[in-house]
Amino acid sequence: MPRKSALPSVADEQAAPGGAAAVDRALSLLAAFRQGDGALSVTVLAERTRLYKSTVLRLLASLAHAGLVQRTPDGLWSLGPEVARLAAIYADSFSLEDVVLPEMRALVQRTQESASFHVRQGDQRLVLFRVDSPQLLRDHVRAGDLLPLDRGAGGRILMAYTGARGKLYDAIRQDGHVMVSSDRVPGLVGISAPVWKAPHELVGALTLTAPESRIQPVFVDEVRASAARLSARLGA
Repeated sequence: MPRKSALPSVADEQAAPGGAAAVDRALSLLAAFRQGDGALSVTVLAERTRLYKSTVLRLLASLAHAGLVQRTPDGLWSLGPEVARLAAIYADSFSLEDVVLPEMRALVQRTQESASFHVRQGDQRLVLFRVDSPQLLRDHVRAGDLLPLDRGAGGRILMAYTGARGKLYDAIRQDGHVMVSSDRVPGLVGISAPVWKAPHELVGALTLTAPESRIQPVFVDEVRASAARLSARLGA
């Protein structure tokens, strides 16, 4: 029998209460694939999961049989087509509204400022969803309104990630968000970040707006975190 590792495996550390150890180990292999990974070797998978290579190979055989992983011609392992099929079923199992609005309401509750979700519509942007700030002094837009694409934080995001060129849009793509002041309405600050359905499929722009007098640096982190959670929920 192989000598027991001095370190517990990732599956052991994150075991499901009352679950099956073999399933936990197999799932830890799938979770070992990270953003930007292509195909991985057995050695890398063993290192990331802290499982013996012999165990990794047995688990990969079962996962490959189910289409969850596949072996490449050079002997490496990548995620299989069954992952994409399940992701598509997951994405189709809910409406965009059911995902976006709860996160927007939570963002407004945390910041006490207004949140909007914009999508591109030709040369304009559509306010698809809107949650108002409870404060009387705020910008007044409604779901269904069409706004300029080339002014305002949400429009800047949509332009940046649909091919717009220039220093501003290069900076947006590098930073992953934008904060602009008086870009559409004097005295109004907008903070926006992209929401993705897949690594290269833009869904829309999540935007927080507030008067200059109430803006706080932490709002940038709040918007980015909300946009990241939405992207994760949508399968990005």
